[in-house]
Amino acid sequence: MNNFIKRTLTGIIYVVVLLGAIFCGPMSYAALFCLIVGLSLWEFYGLLKHYEDAALRRVISTGAGVYLFIASYLSAAGYGNLFFMPYLFYLLYIFIGELYAKAPNPIENWGYTLLGQIYCAGSFSLLNFIAIQPGTVTHEPEYHVLFVLALFVFIWLNDTGAFLVGSLFGKHRLFERISPKKSWEGFFGGMIFAMLSSQVFAYLDPEIVWYNWLGLSVVVVVIGTWGDLVESLLKRTIGIKDSGNILPGHGGMLDRFDSMMLAIPAACIYIRLFIQN
Repeated sequence: MNNFIKRTLTGIIYVVVLLGAIFCGPMSYAALFCLIVGLSLWEFYGLLKHYEDAALRRVISTGAGVYLFIASYLSAAGYGNLFFMPYLFYLLYIFIGELYAKAPNPIENWGYTLLGQIYCAGSFSLLNFIAIQPGTVTHEPEYHVLFVLALFVFIWLNDTGAFLVGSLFGKHRLFERISPKKSWEGFFGGMIFAMLSSQVFAYLDPEIVWYNWLGLSVVVVVIGTWGDLVESLLKRTIGIKDSGNILPGHGGMLDRFDSMMLAIPAACIYIRLFIQN
C-alpha cells in the first residue's frame, strides 16, 4: 500500500477513535487512555532494553504505570487518594528488588524504570486532573470534555500549521542539532493556527475568558514543541527513526504522543494557576 494512503487511513482511524472515546464520556476516555499508557510504557521499556540491555521488569512496570493512571483517575473523580498506596509499594519494590537482582548497574535500572513512569505514566495521569474538574455550582467533580479536546486540537493544528508554513517559508532552523527540518517560521505558523482555534473554544465555553484559552494554546504549543524535540533526542540517542510500528505510516505510540507528554503537565499548571483561580 502506498505510504501516503497508509498514513492517511491510520491518521483518520486514530482521530476517530480518540475523539469518539473523549466525547462518549469519562469511562470511554479512561479506558482508551489506560490502553495508551500501557502501550506507551511497553514501547518505551522495549526501546531502552534493546539499547542498554537493562533489567527493567517490563511487564510489572507497564502494569504499574497503567495502575497509576487508574489511581489518579479515581482521585480526580473524588474517590480519595488511598488508591495510590499499591503504587507506592511498587516503588519500594523497584528499589529493594535491586538488592537481590545482582545487576551490574542497579542505578541504570532504577533510572530507566523511573524515567518511564514519569515520562509516560506520570504525564498521562496528570491528564485526569485536567479532564475532571470541580463543578462551578456544586463543586462536585465533572468531566470537562473541552479541556481534553482542546489539548489535542492545539497539538494537531500546531503540527499541521508548522508543516504547511515550514514547507513554504521555512529558512531559519529551530533546533537543527535535534530536528533539522523544523524551522522558526513553521513554529510560529503552527502557533497562529492553534491560537486561532482557541477562540472557537472560547465561544463554546464563554465561562472561561478568551485570553485564558489563548494563553492555554500558547503554552501547549511551546511546551509541546519541546516535547517533540525531547522524543527526537531520545530516538537519536538510541539510534532509531521511529519509536515503533504500531501505527502504520506514523510510527509508534511515543511518536504520536510525544508533544502531549510534556504539554499535559504544562497545561495542568496553567489551568490551576490562571483558569481555576
